[in-house]
Amino acid sequence: MAADAPPPSTEQRQLPGAEEFTEVQESAEFGELRRSYRSFAFPLTVGFIVWYLLYVLLSNYAGGFMGTKLFGNINVAFVFGVLQFATTFLIAWWYSRHAAAKLDPKAEAIKTRMEGGA
Repeated sequence: MAADAPPPSTEQRQLPGAEEFTEVQESAEFGELRRSYRSFAFPLTVGFIVWYLLYVLLSNYAGGFMGTKLFGNINVAFVFGVLQFATTFLIAWWYSRHAAAKLDPKAEAIKTRMEGGA
């Protein structure tokens, strides 16, 4: 079986030092990456926690409402519980798309520059 990949490089790379990491951390480019991450992750985290706590509080204090049968043996509590899982997967999918479109290119540019490729 033939390999099409070139052989691994024997050249030793110089790893960035603490000064380079500090310089990158203080750069506008890194600040923009951090802002992009935070502007997406923080509101979604707060929203999901509020949604989860609403489910827990309704389960504890609104038993009559949560026990309301919607159809057959399916009640409001069951639907809310399933929606918790659906919301989790939706947020993970949405974050994956956001990271691929907005975060990964910026992070890759910083990484390339740090490794001396730019």
